[in-house]
Amino acid sequence: MAGWLSPENVTEVTRVLDLSGVFANGTLGGVLARSRRLDLFGFLVIGIVSGLGGGILRDTLLQHGTPVALTDYTYLTVATAGTLLAFVADLSRHTSGWTFNLLDALALSVWAIAGAQKTLSVGLGWLPAVLLGTITAVGGGAIRDLLLARTPAIFGGTPLYATVAVLVSGVMVLCNRLGAPTLGILAGILVGVSLRLAALTRGWRLPGSRDWRPGAARGRGP
Repeated sequence: MAGWLSPENVTEVTRVLDLSGVFANGTLGGVLARSRRLDLFGFLVIGIVSGLGGGILRDTLLQHGTPVALTDYTYLTVATAGTLLAFVADLSRHTSGWTFNLLDALALSVWAIAGAQKTLSVGLGWLPAVLLGTITAVGGGAIRDLLLARTPAIFGGTPLYATVAVLVSGVMVLCNRLGAPTLGILAGILVGVSLRLAALTRGWRLPGSRDWRPGAARGRGP
């Protein structure tokens, strides 16, 4: 295990994380497609967009060659497999359960790590790494939600989501700066999963405009 997670193998580990996020988000997309009673084609569109959208956005913004999802057929295969799993097996009854929440938290975390690591590997700095790590984690889900006429989770109204991706990306960047990318992978997953599950359990949200009343902060408003 230690050898597999050695710094020399971080690139391959990042690819594995990327693919695991593709599978998880393909499955999540399929679960939502079932809730809308879509046919097989609808399942595939929603699942594949959910699984590949964030990575394609990241690779397009990096301008470092054709997006990997279009050159490595493993990505499309994995996204399709996750979608078909949700098509064959009715997972929708678990959408509010612990298993579904864990899958969601893992997918969010591993994609933020993969996005940040890939950005750093092409020579960009910490801010692009955090930004593209976040986009990788939430981009596919946002496109999926728009196709389903849902308000994307990144726009609020749900427990901490994009905020978790930002923090996980930051952990990965910090550990890379310290020369410990392997620690960044492990710490990022731990931080991301723990924070996301805690937010889902306790209902943690960022304040919205209706919660922010400057007059109340002064004691008396006009």
